[in-house]
Amino acid sequence: MSIAAQIIMLIGSAIAVLAGVGLLRFETSYARLHAAGKASPVAFLITAVGAAMILGWPAIALLVIAAAAMIITLPVGVHLLFRAVHRTPTSQRLDVDELRQATNTP
Repeated sequence: MSIAAQIIMLIGSAIAVLAGVGLLRFETSYARLHAAGKASPVAFLITAVGAAMILGWPAIALLVIAAAAMIITLPVGVHLLFRAVHRTPTSQRLDVDELRQATNTP
């Protein structure tokens, strides 16, 4: 295994750990979802580049398919989670609700 691939995979793993720390440390659910939604695909892509360097051409196609599926589906999933959190009636952090009129919620 090459040193460059190991370093790249270590960087991707560090980003994933930072996303996990963000999930635990951030106060609001919006910030937690933002940490999970932004950092996890970046960590996966960086780690996949390192894995592709090690595994070679046959694995690159599978890693590209997995990366494409994650990039397409993750924003939709995070958006739906944001929407569910926003519609929860007991939001102590939401002072100004600009979406109240658009969603017709009390």
